[in-house]
Amino acid sequence: MQAHKLSDSATARWTVLFIVATAMMMGYFVNDVMSPLETLLEQPRSQGGLGWTPADYGFFSGSSGFINVFLLMLFFSGIILDKMGVRFTGTLACTLMVVGTLVKIVAVTHPSAEIINFQLSTFSFQLPRTVALASLGFAIFGVGYEMTGISVSKAMVRWFTGHELALAMGIQLAMARFGTAAALSISAPLARRFTLSTPLLAALALLIVGLLAFLVFCVMDRRLDHTQLSASKKPSVSHQPAAEDKTDADEQFHLSDIVTTLRNPGFWLITLFCVLFYSAVSPFLKFSTKLMIMKYGVDADIAGAFSSIAPFGTILLTPLFGYVYDRYGKGVTLVIVGTLMLTAVHFGFAMPMHSSTVAITLMVILSIAYSLAPAALWPCVPKIIPLKSLGTAYSMIFFIQNFGRSIIPMLVGRANEQDHSYTTSMIIFGCTALCATLVAFAMLYADRRKGYGLQQPNIS
Repeated sequence: MQAHKLSDSATARWTVLFIVATAMMMGYFVNDVMSPLETLLEQPRSQGGLGWTPADYGFFSGSSGFINVFLLMLFFSGIILDKMGVRFTGTLACTLMVVGTLVKIVAVTHPSAEIINFQLSTFSFQLPRTVALASLGFAIFGVGYEMTGISVSKAMVRWFTGHELALAMGIQLAMARFGTAAALSISAPLARRFTLSTPLLAALALLIVGLLAFLVFCVMDRRLDHTQLSASKKPSVSHQPAAEDKTDADEQFHLSDIVTTLRNPGFWLITLFCVLFYSAVSPFLKFSTKLMIMKYGVDADIAGAFSSIAPFGTILLTPLFGYVYDRYGKGVTLVIVGTLMLTAVHFGFAMPMHSSTVAITLMVILSIAYSLAPAALWPCVPKIIPLKSLGTAYSMIFFIQNFGRSIIPMLVGRANEQDHSYTTSMIIFGCTALCATLVAFAMLYADRRKGYGLQQPNIS
């Protein structure tokens, strides 16, 4: 009789999906919980704000990647994941998100007019203490946020390889985007009805729920280890030990595997695409609420709802496109279509059109683009990188991606100080998306040359 792994049970693996996706969803909520509050943060303290400038907000928005990028923490996170496993790394990640959010709450609830001077070699700048402390909290949160992302991605591959991997990743992304959409929708009304710290306190409670959910996953994942061990010890019917007898060393991660990954051209194409695509989406969502208010005349209380159209739209569309990829393939084709749509959206926002109908239409198209590309992109990575190196590969992708997600918000924040029409910032986003499109075409060419199987279905 054949021994089965726990992941062969549909009930078990879909339960795991829901649990880890819940932890990720809470992280996404917190990541964008302050995005709709830009106008409130920039109000004087006498009016309930913190007196931030657009540049202050741009610095804060980009700060989530500071520790990940400049202290190489995201790179080390992948090594920790591959060495210590999903359970340890995911629990650590959820804990860091809680700590970072606590620091942000302290910054918002104890504002100060004190100015702090920073000196980095020959480069110096000044920040209000409140901005500096909030940015520190966001940076700590960012370490846990990205670490959670790579842990959940590896957990999905571990539980769904040979099954509905793209659909599972699509559902996980959809739940995560629900967290983003919820943050964009309810954060500003909560802050206006109560205080600036109220959305953050709600976010902290949700993160604790996510941490508890991940601890439940740890129990199930340990059971998977036991069933895998039982299955590996089951005698083979064909009695071919040479084919079956892989040593543990063959399946363990080694530092030399990093070099192998870095020599893989497919890895670099996916990494470059991620840098450009997510730099054209994630920072845009952080500025989109104020864009709706300033350019399209949307009421401040509902502007966040306009911004939430994109992540809400992905809730249904991302699993749908994941299912299409699982069944019919054409992963890179889906990515190309998504980036072309994203490019059109940003240049559309740069046009001198001020109708709220135009804004809604563009956000709907953005939701489709934001579903197409990620639904097909992330299931492509395990086709290029072996499971034992997957955590490190994801971390290196996210590490390099964080350069764009840190730099672009600062550029846009500066641009918005000079150009209140948002034309300059939308051109920045549009050119970034256009470059992502060109890289997607290069991925298609590389797949045909190297035979990665990126256009092939995930279910055989």
